[in-house]
Amino acid sequence: MGTTMTQRKVQSPQSGFTIIETMIAIAIMSIGIVTLIAAFATAVGATNNAQENLIARQKTLEAMESIYTARNAQQVTFDQIANISSGGIFTTGATQLLFAGPDGLVNTADDVSYPAHVPCPAGPECLVLPGPDGILGTPDDKAMSLANFTRQIQISKVLDADGVTTNPNLKQLTVTVSYMTGGSSVPHTYTVNALISNFN
Repeated sequence: MGTTMTQRKVQSPQSGFTIIETMIAIAIMSIGIVTLIAAFATAVGATNNAQENLIARQKTLEAMESIYTARNAQQVTFDQIANISSGGIFTTGATQLLFAGPDGLVNTADDVSYPAHVPCPAGPECLVLPGPDGILGTPDDKAMSLANFTRQIQISKVLDADGVTTNPNLKQLTVTVSYMTGGSSVPHTYTVNALISNFN
């Protein structure tokens, strides 16, 4: 009688990763690292533009507020609140941030260059920022020129509910401040829209 030998396959209690599993894990980790680096780069870019964004917002709101103040103080008539091309006093198109002339309103024909003061040269608006000591008004203060900023005030008519008749007592104001940052060919913009009426 013959003896039958059976072979038993002994499984090792230790098992490892196959090469395929390792490659998949490396691919997933690579995608995660690339995504993390892209998010970090976006955050750094946003932080670098934070100051310019704040300035653009402030300059937009200042221009809008000055128009309302001039109307409320009866410094200008409601008819004068229009672009020059429509018979008003506000320039048509984007202009540099200049000093408001005798009328006290920006983006009008009488705007002038800012006078030179330390450490800013004459020309477009310039901000004085604290230097390395962190104190404003000391000799190490530095200048930040706003020559790369432009502001545009557009004033348009508002139609009545019928969509045809112009409302004589209402106008739409659109103030846009744009600026360029280093290396970018696309301007960043901040826009505010509001309605202004003939009545205070």
